[in-house]
Amino acid sequence: MLVFLGAAGLRPEWDGSVVCIGTFDGVHLGHQKVVSTAVEEARRRSLPSVVVTFDRHPASVLAPERCPPCLATVSSNLRRFEALGASVAVVLPFDRSLAERSAGQFFEEVLVGSVRAEAIVVGHDFAFGKGREGTPAWLSERIATTVVPPLQQGGCRVSSSAIRRLVAEGIPERASELLGRPYCLEGVVVAGERLGRRLGYPTANLGLACDQVVPADGVYAGRCRTPFGEFAAAVSIGTRPTVGGGRRAIEAHLLDYPGRELYGSAVELDVLSRIRGQETFDGVEALKRQMALDVQKVRRMVG
Repeated sequence: MLVFLGAAGLRPEWDGSVVCIGTFDGVHLGHQKVVSTAVEEARRRSLPSVVVTFDRHPASVLAPERCPPCLATVSSNLRRFEALGASVAVVLPFDRSLAERSAGQFFEEVLVGSVRAEAIVVGHDFAFGKGREGTPAWLSERIATTVVPPLQQGGCRVSSSAIRRLVAEGIPERASELLGRPYCLEGVVVAGERLGRRLGYPTANLGLACDQVVPADGVYAGRCRTPFGEFAAAVSIGTRPTVGGGRRAIEAHLLDYPGRELYGSAVELDVLSRIRGQETFDGVEALKRQMALDVQKVRRMVG
């Protein structure tokens, strides 16, 4: 898949394309349906499929005080688009200039002018342009448009807001059902206070790469992908009240990890299932006993 940051330098030699457009935060099952519909239509027309998306949530510019944390990084979203078969992804910097463009300007300059849209696929609730003028109905009057209806999963409408709520409440299993994959935290391993090492359970401390939704405080079964392989992980999220507390941290004890240095490494941490909430124990020895039980449970659940 070809990736372009912005559309200004795009000079396509194709005569037309099938375009899907959206924020696609997390690329959940509903987003996947939009992208896969565009890919299928593009193949039917023997044209490239183009995903047009943004480098941040539009609310970060339009209403910063209401901007939600993200479900995934842009790089993660791009990997999902590629896996779905998209030919090209155009990531538009969402700034005040873009926010002020009318639907007509955006349609003519970007969708038709830059990516040569011959047909467009959007979700049922997507709109673009100043004042959200560019609705699916507006598009349908100007170009062949496919509108993908809302998707239901287990009696719940699939949406980024629903997934954010489930993650924040500590229900990653349900969030994963709407995503179509485990919920994943992404970042780099940063230096911590080495408390886990002193307790006999060394941890990788995750520094997030963006303002991502963090699950509720507690202990989780997880899986961590590192430069040296993939490992089951006992994940602790919280303020560590038994050992003095402090800032909220995300720590992953990797089961059977061979011990190679991870500081500065980029890792992906799948949060699979909540084992228990955050607790305050009566001393370090009680904490160590519980950590041993947590690790045993992770081993049974994840392997």
